[in-house]
Amino acid sequence: MDLEELKRKIDGMNKQQHIEILKIIHETSPQTLNENKSGIYINMSFLTKESVDRLTLFVDYVQDQENMLKPMESQKEDFKNTFFIEKEVMMNKMNSIR
Repeated sequence: MDLEELKRKIDGMNKQQHIEILKIIHETSPQTLNENKSGIYINMSFLTKESVDRLTLFVDYVQDQENMLKPMESQKEDFKNTFFIEKEVMMNKMNSIR
């Protein structure tokens, strides 16, 4: 994965994942961090190979987790719609008949 692709994927992550990325960079390339009142900026061209490798592993791990969770979340939503919403509709029909 090249630095541009890695940057693009990191930009799309959430705050908690950004914190984990910052920890990785701080452990492996602390001199590349620049902080101001707007946030922390990182010149990725100065990252060590170890940093890039660990970041790539983390990004791949996060993507794998998301790919595994998406079908489960979809299935959960299907169950919710099938069992709870249909049950609620049936209960409303039964109550209106009374």
